[in-house]
Amino acid sequence: MARLNDQVGALLQEYADLLLLTGGDAYRARSYEKAARSVAGHAGDLDGLDAKGLQTIPGVGKSTAGKIAEYLGTGRIQALEALRADIPPGVREIMGIPTVGPKKAALIHRELGVSTVDELLDAARTGRLDDLPGLGARTAGNIVRGIQVLRSGAGRSLLDAALALAAEIAAAVRAAPGCERCAHAGSLRRMRESVGDVDILAAAHDSAPLMAALTGLPLTAEVLVGGPTKTSVRTTTGVQVDLRVVPPEDWGAAMVYFTGSKAHNIKLRGRAVKAGLKLSEYGLFDAGDGRRIASRTEEEVYAALGLPWIPPELREDRGEIEAALAGGLPVLVEESDLRGDLHTHTDLTDGLAPLEEMLAAAHARGHAYYAVTDHAPDLSMQRMTDAKMLAQREQLRSQAGRHGRMRLLHGTELNIGPDGGVDWPAAFLAGFDICVASIHSHFGLDRDAQTRRLLRACENPYVHVIGHPATRLLGRRDGIDADWEAVYAACARTGTALEVNGSPERLDLGDERIAAARRHGVRFAIDSDAHAVGHLGNLRYGVATARRGGLTADEVVNTWPLTRLRAFLRAKAR
Repeated sequence: MARLNDQVGALLQEYADLLLLTGGDAYRARSYEKAARSVAGHAGDLDGLDAKGLQTIPGVGKSTAGKIAEYLGTGRIQALEALRADIPPGVREIMGIPTVGPKKAALIHRELGVSTVDELLDAARTGRLDDLPGLGARTAGNIVRGIQVLRSGAGRSLLDAALALAAEIAAAVRAAPGCERCAHAGSLRRMRESVGDVDILAAAHDSAPLMAALTGLPLTAEVLVGGPTKTSVRTTTGVQVDLRVVPPEDWGAAMVYFTGSKAHNIKLRGRAVKAGLKLSEYGLFDAGDGRRIASRTEEEVYAALGLPWIPPELREDRGEIEAALAGGLPVLVEESDLRGDLHTHTDLTDGLAPLEEMLAAAHARGHAYYAVTDHAPDLSMQRMTDAKMLAQREQLRSQAGRHGRMRLLHGTELNIGPDGGVDWPAAFLAGFDICVASIHSHFGLDRDAQTRRLLRACENPYVHVIGHPATRLLGRRDGIDADWEAVYAACARTGTALEVNGSPERLDLGDERIAAARRHGVRFAIDSDAHAVGHLGNLRYGVATARRGGLTADEVVNTWPLTRLRAFLRAKAR
């Protein structure tokens, strides 16, 4: 089940979108949008806060607090339901298509009478959008691709939501009488960027209390399958959860089997067959006499197959078994290896918390160093100026020594323009400790143009990190098309790090591109891209993606001591 803050944030965002869709005041809609982001990113739980307490959250005024309090008390927001009643459900779905949004959805509905996604797809493909003001054939093509992206992610949960759901269910099952062990398995344990369902594995001699714990949860909406070894339910948010209970002595073999992947397990079974063994979820057995060889722990099962234990994130049949046989498995980066965060925002631009709060939260997380990287002026909606940025630098310097031994770095997130240029001239950029440069627009440029802009950014002596390099938003926007091999080579040649962005909506670079880039000797930065105090925990998801790409700690620049990191940053400008 989604965290209460996220539920309320989503409702406020929907209210903002519907205000725009119905022609409401744009300023009012933006205030609700800001409140939505602030509530979702709020570190504390909303439950138990009264209207006065709610107004202490940045961006939450009296009217917004009233709506939140109404939802906390009744489970409804009457004003939101009134707006929903005025708009066909299909139009609200259209609004969520990448590249559309509320204004275009309203225009298309008003001018063409389009009320469903299928009708919009037909209108885009038959040219009926081409003559609408502000649209045209190119926009129609983007809408078709946006629908395809949206449908490809339908029914899937992002990593953070799936992990939160799994943790809640596992805690309930673990508390049931007789439960000896409980953990999530499947693609979630392999930390894939999104999952179709959630697999929970438990160990007990009597499964009945454990199954009852799952089916009795408030988040369980429907029991799909019930039995002594497996129960499947659908949650109130539509996610399927499968709980399997095995005898404690079978735990290791069951974890191997139900973690997968299918291709990895096929390779393991092939090794077992060649050795005269049989591998299943019940254990590893002698194929001749049926004698059990191993089953209690994963390590025992892998060892009996002549292999070291393989981290779950690598179990995708991408050469991990061959690497294990050759003694070449990487020692994967851990979250505890990270010494700092190099990409974060404050309320000076589009962040939600003031500088002091972000610094205090970073210190509480134990960072040795921390970079503040608010947006530069080319993103005009952020209203950045030279004076504002210099004032922030002085404010940051005044904070030195107030947060223990944590060292503070002043940086910026530059915008990579369509020609590869960035916001400020060299003389101004030279004053920053670190510059992250990212693409925020012109996503539809062709392959050659996208490649050129990234190469030029890499060659800029003041660009240290390419932020969220592919620009993807999971389930909402595909990444840009570029010659990635050329980009990796340029990063390696110029000493430019590629970011593994920990935002669960991005996880960019993705695991396969990480693996390709590291073959070129590229360095990486695992960052939170935090826009609120609660987002600082995004590092967890960035580390998971980095591990899936095979990264070691030494390949990640923000695992290094500050002296080594500073030397890396200085070397770029030489």
